[in-house]
Amino acid sequence: MALADPAVPRLGVFGGAFDPPHLAHVALVQAALAQLQLSELRIFPTGQAWHKARRLSAAEDRLAMAHLAFDGIAGARVDERETLRPGPTYTLDTLRELKREQPLAQPVLIVGADQALALPSWHGFEEILAIAIISVANRAQATGSSGPFDPGVLPNLPSGARFEPLELPSMDVSATDIRARAARGEALGGLVPPAVARYIDKHLLYRSA
Repeated sequence: MALADPAVPRLGVFGGAFDPPHLAHVALVQAALAQLQLSELRIFPTGQAWHKARRLSAAEDRLAMAHLAFDGIAGARVDERETLRPGPTYTLDTLRELKREQPLAQPVLIVGADQALALPSWHGFEEILAIAIISVANRAQATGSSGPFDPGVLPNLPSGARFEPLELPSMDVSATDIRARAARGEALGGLVPPAVARYIDKHLLYRSA
């Protein structure tokens, strides 16, 4: 990856349900700060997720867990604005707001490879790509599996779209599995940060799932 212009601050943007935030999320944040030359990484728990069929946990619980997971990471900051915004949460709205607040900064939107493949279905796809560099998280793959994300597979890709790789270790962790384990009252050690595990246990989250 080419060196970033030091005169242009690079603002990382990482959104998600964080229901709950888990150790793969933490590893991604740490890798992004180490690899992407970011001046700051903002973490955005979503408000109303337009693309998710299931109902998310209460925003106050997801925000509390996000703070427990990420507040101790230097350079990372949980941004609560999407949970306060009425209506469906769209990444484009957040990027527009960030550009108004920091017009000289270059947003770097961090997504997983599966999200990158779905980008053409996102609200304001072309404007998102005009505003932000897209950093695609590639997990270490087993031999014989598909390679890193190739932007050329996206249909109607606007000219000038910018993509950067983010390399992650292979981690078999999913929020769906964690919620199922919590619903059964199982221990969550090695899956979520200890403070998040304690919060889930104290507040009996996911027990009725």
